[in-house]
Amino acid sequence: MVIEGNERQGGASHAVFRAVLLTPGSFVAFVLILFSLALVLFLSLRVNDGSLTGAGVTLANYVTIATDPLYVMVALRSLVVAGLVTAATVATAYPVAYFLAFHAGRHRGLILFLVTLPFWTSYLLRVFAWKVVLAYNGVLNSALVGSGLLSEPSLAFLNTPAAVVLTLAHAYAPFAILPIFVALDTMPRSLLEAAADLGAKPMTAFRRIVLPYSMPGVLSGALVVFVPTVGDYVTPALVGGPQSVMIGSLIQAQFGKANDWPFGAALAVSVMGLILTLILVARMVDRRYGSRQ
Repeated sequence: MVIEGNERQGGASHAVFRAVLLTPGSFVAFVLILFSLALVLFLSLRVNDGSLTGAGVTLANYVTIATDPLYVMVALRSLVVAGLVTAATVATAYPVAYFLAFHAGRHRGLILFLVTLPFWTSYLLRVFAWKVVLAYNGVLNSALVGSGLLSEPSLAFLNTPAAVVLTLAHAYAPFAILPIFVALDTMPRSLLEAAADLGAKPMTAFRRIVLPYSMPGVLSGALVVFVPTVGDYVTPALVGGPQSVMIGSLIQAQFGKANDWPFGAALAVSVMGLILTLILVARMVDRRYGSRQ
């Protein structure tokens, strides 16, 4: 009886200890975040009449977003830019992750350190660095003019959608490399040995074994890159031109210069709904590929 009482007391103590540890994180996740989302949703249903506490709700903001060609065009542009950034990031991250998983050897730690090294500097500084590189009198133009490939500096590098894609792809590359590397590193090497014993060529083994096994990591990395780039507004403002305005820039302008919080909130909710839809699609794809493993 004494032992049972001690076990019950110990179990209760562990339960209290776990509750104490989980309380701060649970408070942030389920109270502050949910409260913030609820507040944004509430604001999106109001009218910008100077009073956000008036009675009644309206869907006028969402109707404007869905019917105004400007917002539809900017939303599509944001999706295209984010899609290009995601494709470029995954395409460049996969070879790095593959090398880390299969060929880095004792240099793996050093390469991982170099991959995460950009996190040591501010994101804003990295964007400014690309602005210096791509500027009219920047590093790239100076190198091309000095080598004789250009007779004078070009305006085709900075303030273009390509500059936005390049800058974002570089900034978010580690977010794609790490999940792909984890997926590849956990793959049993016996699968490749068995494929070789059965006469499979390296490309066949990669296509039939390595790529499907790494697909959950690829999808995770793509999702981690795509979600923040859709709403990014710092990079388009610094290295993009008027034709590079994205939905995040419009949201920032509505909460800032325009002082139209309800419409800005409606834009934010629309973006969240769009991203949620894409996440659900990615989850379905992940389940489909996962069932093949």
